[in-house]
Amino acid sequence: MGETRLARHIFLWCLSAIYMFAFASVYVQIPGLYGNEGVLPARWMLRVSGKSIWEQLRDAPTLLWFGPRLGLDTQQCMELLSLAGAVLSLAATALPVLRDCRVYLVLWVLYMSLYQVGQVFLYFQWDSLLLEVGFLAILVAPMNMPWGCRAGLHDNVTFWLVRWLLFRLMFASGVVKLTSRCPTWWGLTALTYHYETQCIPTPLAWFAHQLPVWIQKLSVVGTFVIEVPGPFLFFSPIRRHMLTAFYMQVLLQVLIILSGNYNFFNLLTITLCFSLLDDQHVNFWLCRHIPQKERSMSLLHTVMAWVCVLVELAVYGILGYWTVYYFDLKVEWDKKSISSNTEFTHYEFNRFLKAVVVLSIWIGVLSLTWEIVTAMFRSACVKGVLWRLWSTVQWAVFATAATTMFAISLVPYTYIEYEANSNIWPGVRKAFQLTDRYQLVNSYGLFRRMTGVGGRPEVIIEGSMDGSTWTEIEFMYKPGNMSAAPLVVTPHQPRLDWQMWFAALGPHTQSPWFSSLVYRLLQGKRDVIRLIQRDESRYPFSQQPPAYIRAHLQNVTNYRSALRWWRRVYVEEFYPIVHLGDGFLNHMLDQHGLKDKGPVRRSSDAWLPRVLRSIGEHARDVPTPLLLWTLFSSAATICLVNCLCSRSPAHDRPLATSPPPQHAPEKEEQEEESSGEVDKEEKEEQNKESEGEDKGEAEEDPVNEEHDGDDSGEEEISKESGHLGERK
Repeated sequence: MGETRLARHIFLWCLSAIYMFAFASVYVQIPGLYGNEGVLPARWMLRVSGKSIWEQLRDAPTLLWFGPRLGLDTQQCMELLSLAGAVLSLAATALPVLRDCRVYLVLWVLYMSLYQVGQVFLYFQWDSLLLEVGFLAILVAPMNMPWGCRAGLHDNVTFWLVRWLLFRLMFASGVVKLTSRCPTWWGLTALTYHYETQCIPTPLAWFAHQLPVWIQKLSVVGTFVIEVPGPFLFFSPIRRHMLTAFYMQVLLQVLIILSGNYNFFNLLTITLCFSLLDDQHVNFWLCRHIPQKERSMSLLHTVMAWVCVLVELAVYGILGYWTVYYFDLKVEWDKKSISSNTEFTHYEFNRFLKAVVVLSIWIGVLSLTWEIVTAMFRSACVKGVLWRLWSTVQWAVFATAATTMFAISLVPYTYIEYEANSNIWPGVRKAFQLTDRYQLVNSYGLFRRMTGVGGRPEVIIEGSMDGSTWTEIEFMYKPGNMSAAPLVVTPHQPRLDWQMWFAALGPHTQSPWFSSLVYRLLQGKRDVIRLIQRDESRYPFSQQPPAYIRAHLQNVTNYRSALRWWRRVYVEEFYPIVHLGDGFLNHMLDQHGLKDKGPVRRSSDAWLPRVLRSIGEHARDVPTPLLLWTLFSSAATICLVNCLCSRSPAHDRPLATSPPPQHAPEKEEQEEESSGEVDKEEKEEQNKESEGEDKGEAEEDPVNEEHDGDDSGEEEISKESGHLGERK
């Protein structure tokens, strides 16, 4: 792979947008989920114990401890943090100068502060993934200074951690489907249930559900190929292998986005995939023609090129052969289909996994070592003693950070194989335990088991004023109304709707928060009602809260006739009939500590709480998916306008940028290079011809405007020679 400067900029730009989606989505749900009269008030997580502020931060690392110092309660402080995160990430999406490591540090701290009190509504795998990616962005992003960016000779080392995270995410997601012994994954029939039983399907999910069974089974085979052997191409020394792996992973994520509403998770996974690209391929996307230096091909180079082609084709051939062999793929011409079956046992897969996990760790060690050694030599080639020393110090710091992150990530990664996990060095395990609370590294494994095999379970809540006439309480997003088509809500995550889906998979005792939801609905709390229906006129008890509430479980199937999308069948009672003061309801609230502990503190009338209330009232009147895409479109428009404005005068004015700060000692460099002046004069004309074109190309894309401090040492030396030629 070549240079990855453009790929890093795209990665940071996409991460800024995803941070904005996450903060804004949480912001509109805070009053109903975590407010003083919400489902799970966050103030219960921050007990006043008489400890100092530093002891409190040690126990629960969140900025919410500083809320009382600003005159804010816990709900208002959460709104302030999420609003600040949304604004800062929106600005970073629009302005390249803000894609700085310090900005990403602030964003990570803000989201971590919310995560610490988020309880069950923020304990999703994609929240942990966002925190881990956000921390890696602190290492990947440049540190912009008034005199220029830091040298970027070590950036490939930190960017490698993103690739390693993508490998852990995808490989573990594929492995757990088989280690769980789920019969639908082993029988290749999982997708015949998935499209119908997922949490919030899209309209296209109905069409995907109607596909023939042999296509569904073949799709499961493709998923296994992409998630189990596919990630090993991430570390191939052959560039086309990595590009193939990139398109394989992106294809899988795009198909998931089209068929299901999984908030920002798939977008974040695609963002990680940019670690597989280099600048040459990004320039190919942008239709940029970068002139390549003509090199005479020796016999050795020609032989090596052909060897690489043969190895590449051999890998594809082996991958295809194993797919056909282990999944027994056969073309049935009479049925015009392709049959597929799993031709390996659970014992054989566990034996394979035991060997492959250890092999993958050593592949990671060798790949990281290569990046570190390469960066070390590039740092050693920097001109000037002081700049070489500074570059070496940077290399040592970031190489140590990368090695540490890789080492502690082995603990959660090896959870998929017991023997490999038990052989982890105790020192590494202890380091992981010390950092586990900060979500620096995590274990992953999505869709471990396929739910809803016997039908999609759905909890239906009903209210009544007299205990005999019942009215259903419909949610905005999750399936309930039989005549309502599925919605597209990506990248928003309606967290109450998601937890209602999980609650239906077991008894209500496994979801203690459900008793609190029933209690708040009986009280008629407006913030909780707005989680269910933003338009309160569509809530059947908007004028007066119900006197009684009950819930029952129904099986929902994807039906779609002329009048209906869904068909429901009653299964059993999920929650008994309760009312305020009911003994069963009080017992459930007391058992799980969900009763109000005392009177809610009256909201302050200071200017900051008033501003937060005003912003919240206006923001929550807009449909959340529309709000998120409007914010993103605004940032993208600013980015595009900035690109166009900076590009137009670039072709008319001469290049007048100063040399990179790395080469400030000009006299020393002139003495060192006096013997090579003749060579520089020969290159002077080539540099002048390409200067204008390079300048225009550097400013053509918004993700490309973070200065050229991330260039390699060789590129900086060539630029320096051009400047020396101009001064002559």
